[in-house]
Amino acid sequence: MDGPLAGTYAQHLKHPNGILTPTIVLYEVYQVIKRQRSEEEALTAVAQMGKTQLVPLTDTIALTAADASLTYQLAMADAMIYATTLTHRARLVTSDTDPASLPRVLSLKK
Repeated sequence: MDGPLAGTYAQHLKHPNGILTPTIVLYEVYQVIKRQRSEEEALTAVAQMGKTQLVPLTDTIALTAADASLTYQLAMADAMIYATTLTHRARLVTSDTDPASLPRVLSLKK
């Protein structure tokens, strides 16, 4: 979207094939954009995300998410996204404040 962090996020999205996208993020992005703007814009965003490496929920990610939720007091979606980061030894780039202080998280300030 064209929010205040669009340019900052764009710097991290230059090479979509190197980006991991948990499938739960598709849900979140589609829902928010459809609610705030339109279904057409939501589908466009999801199509762009389809150019990244989509990561389905697996049993390993689910159990890692449960542990992360208990350890860090994360909501389910945040825990699943963070667990994907841990499982794939990746870095989570987010402006969400909940996981901001966790290891392997790059927090973008709003």
